[in-house]
Amino acid sequence: MERNELLEPIPSQMKAVVVTEYGGLEKLEERMVPVPIPNENEVLVKIYACAVNNSDILMREGGYGTDTKENERAGWKREGISFPRVPGTDVAGKIISAGSNIDPKCIGENVVLFPFMSSGADGSEHMAEDITLMSSECDGGYAEYITWPKELCRPMPLESYAESASFIVSCFTAWHMLEKSNVVPGEKILITGATGGVGSYAVQLASKVFGAEVIALARDLSCKERLIDLGASEVLSYKSATLSDDILKAAGGEIDVVLDVVGNPLFSTCLQVLRNGGRLATSGAVAGAVTQLDIRTVYLKHLSIIGCTLGTRKEFDQMLSEIREGKIQPLIDKVFPLERARDAQEYFKKSEKFGKVILQNETNI
Repeated sequence: MERNELLEPIPSQMKAVVVTEYGGLEKLEERMVPVPIPNENEVLVKIYACAVNNSDILMREGGYGTDTKENERAGWKREGISFPRVPGTDVAGKIISAGSNIDPKCIGENVVLFPFMSSGADGSEHMAEDITLMSSECDGGYAEYITWPKELCRPMPLESYAESASFIVSCFTAWHMLEKSNVVPGEKILITGATGGVGSYAVQLASKVFGAEVIALARDLSCKERLIDLGASEVLSYKSATLSDDILKAAGGEIDVVLDVVGNPLFSTCLQVLRNGGRLATSGAVAGAVTQLDIRTVYLKHLSIIGCTLGTRKEFDQMLSEIREGKIQPLIDKVFPLERARDAQEYFKKSEKFGKVILQNETNI
């Protein structure tokens, strides 16, 4: 395919950070690789910003396990990764070239990329067996350029590339958790990991979009005022020796819905504070993927445990609309240049961060 109506000259090689094999930060390497060429239904996007996610790190570490062996190294689909692989799922950039079936008028548009492809029907695309997730089954955003289906490109919600990239997977995941939990105005919601990407956006969404009363859990109370500004009614430390009682007191009763990304250390507490008929949505296990569960708690309290990963295109578009209207604010903790991806991932794992960590290809964007 010939590149058509180019916005700017496109080099044959680009800078990319790749994962060479499962392992530590030393398995992240900066390389020069060929610039991808879009097929007939794709566009070439110049990447200006890409957020760091826990999934990037778990992919490098092989931390997802498999269906049969919890400690076996595997990627997001619990299958082996084809290395080298460019990580990164949260891409914001500019379309600079288009495939032969794409109207070239789109060249020059600033876009964010819906982070996966699948053949699933509308509303169930995130549950399809053939999902191709950026950074796991195909190369992602730790690079200067990426090709992606034009139909999965959306207008950038904010003027800033870095701010727009900050929402893509974390805020999208939080939105999906709230949707799947069928949250209604006035319900009491407990959010774990509230200073992280998913948790901090969940606080905003739950309170300001879904109209819920939010109890936020964090490591300590140094961020209390910031979380209250985001919409939390109360902020508690998960290190409290009386956490269950603290939650019930803060909520004035039992909890309707828990949004959990922490996993094992808080799982039993989350179930304990739920009311009869309560719901727990889980989308991560940053502090422990394997837990013990007293099944009697689930059936005697009529609880629903809801697994959440990614979401639908409709939810993604709804989220972007709320961002454009200013209901959700971008939360960026720190920005690194692309070549410091190792530092960015190391910093990402620090518990004291608040919000997203961003990789940039250029400054002042």
